Amino acid sequence: MRFSLGARILLGIVVGVLTGLIFPAATSFISPLGDIFLRLLKMLMVPLVFFSVTDGICKMGDTKQLSSVGLRFIVYVLITSAACALFGALAALQLNLGEGATGFTAGASNTVAVQGSNYSFAKTVVNFFPDNVLGAMASGELVQVIVFSLFLGVALLSLGSKVSKVTSAIEQCAHVMIKITGYVMEFSPFGIAALMADMLVTVNGAAMKELLSFVLSVNVLCFLVLVLMYPLLVKSLAHVKGFVFLKKIHEPLLVALSTTSSAATLPVSLETARKKLGVPENIFSFTLPLGNTCGMNGFALVVGLFSVFAFNLCGREVTFLSVVQFTFLGVILSVGAAGVKGAGIIMTTMLLEIMGLDLALVPIVAAIWPLIDPAMTVVNNASDLAGTVIVAEGMKNLNKEVYK
Repeated sequence: MRFSLGARILLGIVVGVLTGLIFPAATSFISPLGDIFLRLLKMLMVPLVFFSVTDGICKMGDTKQLSSVGLRFIVYVLITSAACALFGALAALQLNLGEGATGFTAGASNTVAVQGSNYSFAKTVVNFFPDNVLGAMASGELVQVIVFSLFLGVALLSLGSKVSKVTSAIEQCAHVMIKITGYVMEFSPFGIAALMADMLVTVNGAAMKELLSFVLSVNVLCFLVLVLMYPLLVKSLAHVKGFVFLKKIHEPLLVALSTTSSAATLPVSLETARKKLGVPENIFSFTLPLGNTCGMNGFALVVGLFSVFAFNLCGREVTFLSVVQFTFLGVILSVGAAGVKGAGIIMTTMLLEIMGLDLALVPIVAAIWPLIDPAMTVVNNASDLAGTVIVAEGMKNLNKEVYK
């Protein structure tokens, strides 16, 4: 019997915790496994970002489809993802998540003063744009790689069939990177066990308290987004009762909660849109699969929340530009997250790399992911269904008799 990746990662976490608590001297012998795992994750970053983001944009359909159903839904996804990422960041700032905790990272705060003294808003914005794409890739400047991927994806999308071979090659390369990511994630239980053992040697009670606060915050914020944001959007933009909407989509939400898989939830969402929401097939057959690929509001919220949390843990100052950057990354990383095995660990590693933060935070993400993944998946799928109803109403195609 072969256990799932999630079960093996959980076993690795347990082994790492027990090793760190019972045999702390053994951590020095197994720590190279953790270092190898982190190096493998860093190896993936640039090609995975480049191909997944570009492919994600190319899959948004041709320009004709994009200009009708697709454009409306994409605008909805971008706005709601940005709103969720911003909400997560502002909530984390208000709650002071991670402030005053030590033990997760080593020496991270020593670099803050230098960075803060040379801080320039204009220079930071200018540095978002690459002057040499290959140089950005070679040096691991992920934000610059993302910006170029956006330009490339939009250009390929606008050219359509003229560049079908290029688009196909991008898609195939994205599949290859996902396969390589799968190989790396097969090794992850061993690397995470080593990282957890090493972390337990230095972690303290205050740090554990902050970690539990983060998990609780994610679940509470996801619940608030679910019961407040989507009913309000559906009521104001689709002109139907919001809480009736939540009642009608309870089946796909239960599947999302129990499986933590948007892919597994998609068939139930399609049937719900057809039979209960009054959305025509030519709309939901496009928006729901597309949302399954790039509509990750729950993940965007966690990016915003985790960014502030990680900054505070590392002693970095959160500025206005930092919040803007967290919001931007919440949108972009949530678009690229779908289809990636171990998405939480991979995407959060990307986030830490972009921010220049200590990768010692990676095992934290692995440890808490099973506790936050169900809530995120529920929000992801609720967002897709709300957007589908809003798009249908915007095109005057929502059958309100079926909805009622």
